[in-house]
Amino acid sequence: MALKCGIVGLPNVGKSTLFNCLSNAKAQSANFPFCTIEPNVGVITVPDERLNKLADLVEPENVQPTTIDIVDIAGLVKGASKGEGLGNKFLGNIRETDAIIHVLRCFDDGNVVHVDGSVNPVRDKETIDYELILKDLEAVEKKMEKVKRAAKTGDKAAKKSFEALEKYQAHFEDGKPARTAPVNEDEAEEVDDLFLLTNKPVLYLCNVDESAIASGNEHVEAVKKAVADENAQVLMVAAGLEADIAELEDAEERQLFLEDAGLKEPGVNKLIRAAYELLNLQTYFTAGKKEVRAWTITKGMKAPQAAGVIHTDFEKGFIKAEVIKYEDYLEYGSEQAVKEAGKMSMEGKEYVVQDGDVMLFKFNV
Repeated sequence: MALKCGIVGLPNVGKSTLFNCLSNAKAQSANFPFCTIEPNVGVITVPDERLNKLADLVEPENVQPTTIDIVDIAGLVKGASKGEGLGNKFLGNIRETDAIIHVLRCFDDGNVVHVDGSVNPVRDKETIDYELILKDLEAVEKKMEKVKRAAKTGDKAAKKSFEALEKYQAHFEDGKPARTAPVNEDEAEEVDDLFLLTNKPVLYLCNVDESAIASGNEHVEAVKKAVADENAQVLMVAAGLEADIAELEDAEERQLFLEDAGLKEPGVNKLIRAAYELLNLQTYFTAGKKEVRAWTITKGMKAPQAAGVIHTDFEKGFIKAEVIKYEDYLEYGSEQAVKEAGKMSMEGKEYVVQDGDVMLFKFNV
């Protein structure tokens, strides 16, 4: 499932540094705006301790984690919605992603220039929000023009569509994103074809200095207060520290470095897992001597669709799924022991796969 998270933010907030920590693909990182011109795409491994524990038990020939795509998108400036800077290209790149990681500069450093001259993450957030909302307003008003005539002739579907679009229009004019619009499910469907930029789920990532990584600072608190009504997650990461961690190849050395910094794991690990969650994804496992593998599915998927992620034939010819709960696999230590304990279940086409399920599919094509 090639789902993408886009890293966005103003120039010089630490996007490319973070991307470099996340991915082996090295984006250019420099102390000046627009050092990222083309969006860099990295395939990121999702850290999952459950996969390692299953591999320890099964001792397979191969271990395959799950992944997501991270896209580092060029920095935005005021006027992007009108084509300023890299405007239209930037907005087009965001449109192609499934969720947004919005990086905000929450550190003071006179050696790193800020495009607006001072550090104010709430203002920075509002700058980007404003440009995205303007672009969404433009898209909604274009559609309103199309359905207006039909609505006036008494077309009920067009009238309903127009009324829903009016709600979005008013919401945008209040400076609020589409994801917080006061609409019901049917009304929300009226903008599905517009792929609104502010409808995408968002995670706010506060880039702090090393001294603030444990408890935050006033900038982080201001961000949390500003996004309180958005039902969005706020994470902290020290991009400079993460860059130092990423350079250490020896696992023991890296662990000592983390302990000295007061961290249990790199901040990017938390970020990757949060991005996975943001995309509404979860994991199931297959476990055999040849391979122990994590598979990505959308939450709520039923067994045949989950099987189809492995191969379309698995979904077409689905018969049943043998399911072991991860905790049971861990407790009993092997597939055979789980079977003998009566803890393996046989599930049919209506079974909703749960996060962490260890599965074996029976199919016939």
